[in-house]
Amino acid sequence: MSESLEDRNKAVVREAFDTLFNKRDYAKAEKFWSADYIQHSAHIPPGREGLFGMIHGLPEGFKHELETIMADGDTVFVRGRFSGHGLPSAWVVVDTVRMEDGLLAEHWDVVEDEATQAASVSGLPMFGDSFPE
Repeated sequence: MSESLEDRNKAVVREAFDTLFNKRDYAKAEKFWSADYIQHSAHIPPGREGLFGMIHGLPEGFKHELETIMADGDTVFVRGRFSGHGLPSAWVVVDTVRMEDGLLAEHWDVVEDEATQAASVSGLPMFGDSFPE
């Protein structure tokens, strides 16, 4: 049985996020992001260069943890946590990526500060099985 388009797209996005956000291998990351990459995030400068430049300027402890990844055709949804960025709270983020010819071509996100246990009205963690320390 051959791998579906959705499975291939999820694999590319998973590897792309790890390569850029965790390994910070910018040369390898260029293979995943389109040179014409379109950035819709209010938190990230435009284009591939804007994204890479922003990541380059973040502290060494910056990382991404992937919790859920889903795909529908050329669209991949990633639910994850970004931490170590120097802000008081980690971010729980849903990234939406449009793929084109096997590359990350366009991006949108929804970003929310991760709540502590004391701040969580639901009493449940936003990410994983436990609250941040």
